[in-house]
Formats: sequence, structure tokens, C-alpha cells
Amino acid sequence: MRRISFIVCLLLALARPGAAQAVDQTTRDLIQSLLTRIDTLEKRVSELEQGTPPRTAASVVPTPAPAAAAAPANAQTASVVAHMNHDQAPAPDEAQPSYPSLKISGFGDIDYSGTDLHGANGGFQPQTLLAPHSGFEEGQFVLHLSSALSPKVTVFSELSLTARSDAGTGTPPAPGFNIELERLIVRYDLNDYFKLSFGRYHTPINYWNTAYHHGSWLQTSISRPEMVQFGGSFIPVHFVGAQAEGAIPAGGLNLNYNLGIGNGRGQVISRDGDFSDINNNRAWLANLFVKPDFLYGLQVGASVYRDELNPISAPAAREWIRSAHIVWHRENPEFIAEFADVTHNPIKGGVTSNSQAGYAQLGYRLPGAAKLWKPYYRWEYIHVPQSDPIFKGIVPSYSASTAGVRYDISNFAALKFEYRKYLRPDLPTINGFFAQTSFTF
Repeated sequence: MRRISFIVCLLLALARPGAAQAVDQTTRDLIQSLLTRIDTLEKRVSELEQGTPPRTAASVVPTPAPAAAAAPANAQTASVVAHMNHDQAPAPDEAQPSYPSLKISGFGDIDYSGTDLHGANGGFQPQTLLAPHSGFEEGQFVLHLSSALSPKVTVFSELSLTARSDAGTGTPPAPGFNIELERLIVRYDLNDYFKLSFGRYHTPINYWNTAYHHGSWLQTSISRPEMVQFGGSFIPVHFVGAQAEGAIPAGGLNLNYNLGIGNGRGQVISRDGDFSDINNNRAWLANLFVKPDFLYGLQVGASVYRDELNPISAPAAREWIRSAHIVWHRENPEFIAEFADVTHNPIKGGVTSNSQAGYAQLGYRLPGAAKLWKPYYRWEYIHVPQSDPIFKGIVPSYSASTAGVRYDISNFAALKFEYRKYLRPDLPTINGFFAQTSFTF
């Protein structure tokens, strides 16, 4: 209390009329603020000494919030900014953060599809929404959980619940939803140049697979391209192992890298080696991309992936995957293009085969009063030769066009509408209309 009394006397001396002339306005404002703060502290001390119960949050007059930052230029950017703020922990008043610090965010979507498909869809994944019957469908319900364990160690996990088409059938009856641990990663951040992690990842061998995770709200379109579809076989969507990553300025090019080693594909090649590798040959990958300062929004990169496959119904083979992408990730316009080539070389001899897949998507956020609308178009294709025994029969060959529009009904929810046309070799053309409401919370 002696220190407070001394400060009070000093401030009063400075604040008296004779001294005020020698003190500028800024200093007087500071003095008044300190006097107000000291008065509050003295009242609080008096309350504690008298045994008065502490005031509740409702009884405290809130401090006016600082002026809000300038609004994002468009609704899509607003959605992304809002979601980033949603993911961040509130700024604590405490000097020291507490650990662990858990944050949870979620995603969901409800879909509608109507197509002229009759019979089996020929290998397309359920998330593509190609089905012989029209109607509504519960999409994925996804939870992202992240926790800081220390200033440099974090844990992240992603859980999804997906509706089953065979719910209630069989003995015992199948459950209504599949629960899947999509990602589980523990990461140590030494610095921006080097970060080391272990866990289950979305394999970083192309752009879409690491830019847009589970949660359809994150992406412009209703569904992912088939080459990177969840549950698909063209690329290994998931990867279990260890990864080093980082970013190097490189003279304004901002060179980013991912280097990984881990279990390869499982005997069902759409699955990764969650339990263990199926052979003694680890899969490895390398991914490099640049994001130059002088062209903000541009990203150009390439990846390689190496594995040895032992599928259930095909001969063992060595697998090489090479991919490249170019992205202009702006709203006016948004452009994403990727290409991947997969080589299968049978270990015991046979024909070496190459399968290719690619897509290009263009979107544009409308200006002015129409900024909540974002029309887009995507062309995609997959080619699997008859000589590829691993992909033949489980990966569809086709080309497709998608025309759609996204409408952001809020910063955290969107409506999407699409028309798609699929051309398949020696099979009927598929036309379909699709709609989706997606959201984050």
C-alpha cells in the first residue's frame, strides 16, 4: 500500500493545475487512466478485506471493444477469415498460457443428388454422389481437435462419421455410421525451416489432398475430383509414418518441402497401413512447391511417391507416382490444376503400365452486390489402361464436366448447386444434378 500511496501522491502532484501546463495531453490522459485503475484496485482490496464476495462477470461493465478490422473484400475470404478466427483460441489475459490447450471445430453437410444412372456406378466413390436413386443424403460429420502441449509441441486429430448404405442389415445389424480416425498428428516445431511430426496424414503428394480436408465447406465445389476422392484408389489418400516439413524464403520464392517415410498401401490399396506395413519396404515421398512473393496467391509444385504393393487380387508391383500442380488461390479468379501419373511395374515380370489422371477447376467470385455468389467449372479425367491389373476394375476411366455455383449464406454456411456430365468408354453417359448445404461451427 505504501507504493500505491506514493504513486497516488506523485500523480496528484503532476495533475494539479500548476503542473498541468507542463504536461502534454497524452501524459494527462495516462495519468487519469492510472488514477482510475488505482481507484478500482483500492476498492477491490477494500472488498476483499471486508469479506465481500467477488463481483460476477455480469456485474462488471465491459470495456469497449477495439474498432473492428476492415471487412474482407468478398464473402469467400470472409468465410475463410472467420473460420481462421473460429479455430484460434481466444486471446487470454494471463501472462503465461496453460497446457494442454484444447480447441474443437466441426463441419457437416447435407446433400441431394438426382442422376440418370441405372445400375452400378462403375467404381466411383460414394462421396461423388453417383447413385441409381435420387434423394437426400447425410454427408460427413467431422470434428477437428487440436491441442498445444507446449510452445513447440502440438497434437491434431480429425474424426469423421459417414452414413452407411447398408445400415441395419446383416447379423449383427450394421451401424448407421462409420467412424473413422482420418488424421492423428503430433508435431514438434523447431522453427519455420524444420518441423517434425508423426502420425496419420492426408498424403502430401498433390495440392487438393492437403489444402481441402474432410468438411465440404472448405472447398468451392460439392465433391472432390475423383482422383483424390476419399476411399479412392488412384492415389494413397492417407499415409502413416513420419514427416519433416518446412519453408525457406529462397529469395522471395518461399520454397516449401515435405519429406515422409512410412507404411505403404494395404492389401486393399484404398487403405493405408494403419496397423503395420504389409512388407518390409517402406513407402517414401517428397513434395516441393513455391509460393512467390511477387505473385501473391500463386503456388507451383511437384511430388514423387514410391512404394511396393501387395494387393489381394493382383500381382505384387513397384509403384511410382509423379504429380504436379499449379494453383492461383484467389477469389477473382480461383484456378486449380493437377496432373498425376502412376506407374506399376510387376515385381515378378510382366507389362509395366501407366495410368494418368488430372483436373482443372476455375471459379470466380462475383463483384459488388453479387459477391456472395461464386460460379465455377471443373473438367477432370482418369485413364486406366487394360494392362494395369491393379487399377483395372476398381478405378473408373472417364472424363467429366462440372458446372456449379456456390452461395455463401453466412460466414460459416454455404449452398452449392452442380450439374455434371460423365463420359465413360463403352458405357452410357451419366448426367446428374447435385445440391449441398455445408457449414462449419
